[in-house]
Amino acid sequence: MHIRGLITVAALLAFAPLPFADSAIAQSAIAAAVAKPVSLPDIAIGSANAPITITEYSSMTCPHCAAFGQNVFPMLRSKYIDTGKVRFVFREFPLDIKAASASILARCIGAGDSEKYLAAVELLFKLQDRLMTETKDTLFYVGKVHGMSVEDVETCEKDQAQFDKLTADQRYAVQELKVTATPTFFLNGVRLQGTMSFEELEERIKPLLKK
Repeated sequence: MHIRGLITVAALLAFAPLPFADSAIAQSAIAAAVAKPVSLPDIAIGSANAPITITEYSSMTCPHCAAFGQNVFPMLRSKYIDTGKVRFVFREFPLDIKAASASILARCIGAGDSEKYLAAVELLFKLQDRLMTETKDTLFYVGKVHGMSVEDVETCEKDQAQFDKLTADQRYAVQELKVTATPTFFLNGVRLQGTMSFEELEERIKPLLKK
């Protein structure tokens, strides 16, 4: 499961340019930067014509990310994503090699299908404590649940090209979008860092739907 070239957030920040000025023009620039295609295919659900796009940067080993995924996301999905009001984009921002390995596994399980990917993420979040202490066994278990053999998981985790793309996307998030922690959300270009309850998120969504 060893990979080379994983860059830490601290190292990436050393090369990060100054933040955008706080203005409408800057927000528009950030929104365009968030929407720009990255190395790995986006994991996205919801209508492409939705008036609101929420992009989340998440780490599989982040407790706050797991809490959002288990407690807030289901309500966000049923009320806003499935009704065509919000398009949700999930992007990986691994805080450590365990999170990176979990992300790559989810990519292999999803095989380009966002719903399958998110189902794997849901299980990984539920098993987060186990992922931290028994990483390899947990990856094998999650793979098995989704029809992968031990050999399939091992092959998946040896795909250096995928890890390189993951690192490139994380570098872009730090340098261009000022992502420094997880979870970080972009709500139509507005950066929101840290955990949020469904009520807090809804307070920000409703005004945008009235425009």
